Amino acid sequence: MKSIRIFAAALGIIFSLQTAFSQDDVDQPTSNILQYTPSKLIGKGQWDIKWFNNLYTETESTFAEGKQPRQTFFTSTLEVYTGVGSNKRWNLGAILEFRSNVVGGRKALDVFKFDGETGTARSGLTSIAPSVKFVPIASLNNFSIQSSFFIPLVDNESEDEVFLDQKGYIWQNRLFYDHTFASGKWQLFSELNSELSFGDKEESFANNSLNLTPGLFLSYFPSTKFTVLALIQHSQRIDLGNDFAQDFTAIGGGMKYQLTRELNLEVLYTNFVRGNNTGLGETFNLGLRAIL
Repeated sequence: MKSIRIFAAALGIIFSLQTAFSQDDVDQPTSNILQYTPSKLIGKGQWDIKWFNNLYTETESTFAEGKQPRQTFFTSTLEVYTGVGSNKRWNLGAILEFRSNVVGGRKALDVFKFDGETGTARSGLTSIAPSVKFVPIASLNNFSIQSSFFIPLVDNESEDEVFLDQKGYIWQNRLFYDHTFASGKWQLFSELNSELSFGDKEESFANNSLNLTPGLFLSYFPSTKFTVLALIQHSQRIDLGNDFAQDFTAIGGGMKYQLTRELNLEVLYTNFVRGNNTGLGETFNLGLRAIL
């Protein structure tokens, strides 16, 4: 019932905003949040820079019953791409990931102390990935693929029982597709994320596994500069020889706002409503994206 209430509330916000805003801005110039979904690529000489921050915190999991000591995992991701070629079909870039984790019942915001307390906290730059985005079908510019190869920068996955990040190479492929409805007010975005982790299975719980994460995002645009959205995602880790399978389902919602012509703000919330071999926490997300 909790999951149904959360999802219904997110959808209710979207529908209520449909009547709360006037319709007199339909002729305004298209904003970046409407035009440049993750499916769309930028042109030659342009830059797409995204800084996305995810804070996941939990006091429940499927590994034990009842309330457990809080664990919090913070991930800050910087993505930088530039357009190449003259037809907006190729973008080249790189991804950097920084993490800060605290365990043992510490407060969620302690991840921002970066104190490295033995047995409760770790932080650092954990991976780097060369990346490419491309449009495989010239006549379908709202379908694109992002392919990235993550190189781990951590020496040990866990130290003093504090996990930091996977120690293994990951080949990630993300398939993006969006559809804007005739009114221009509604947009459906879909994603299928696949992550192939490989390496010595003694070094990482995820090595020799394939993680598949489909997601759907329904957005409503009360104005060209503002959107609210509801989302649902499912993640399924398939055992390819590491004796560890995992899955979870998350639902949530959020908003995006065009701050300036180049810069937009994104805020998201998700709740892990079910799963196996996973935590049952929630995420708070904040992102900034600039298209120059």
